Amino acid sequence: MKAIFISYDQAHHENIIDVLTRMSCRGFTAFGEVQGRGSHTGDPHYGTHAWPSLASAILTFVDDDRVDPVLKKLKELDENKPLLGLRAFVWDTIATI
Repeated sequence: MKAIFISYDQAHHENIIDVLTRMSCRGFTAFGEVQGRGSHTGDPHYGTHAWPSLASAILTFVDDDRVDPVLKKLKELDENKPLLGLRAFVWDTIATI
């Protein structure tokens, strides 16, 4: 099992939920409003007057065989709207209860 942490512009939210649903990734935790900025490109998402946009994040845990298909769909979303910002990170899941 792997954890996928997805950080994205709020405008992507419904599309990300749709990707997870279509890929049978039922469980997730959504963080409604988060702030941040990309490592290399993109505008900051601070929710301020100067940088008014905000980001969101989702953490989902999926079976190993679902990771690559989910990342492929997320990459397509990012490439269709590159100025919005979307990043996904995969972590090994050591244990669950």
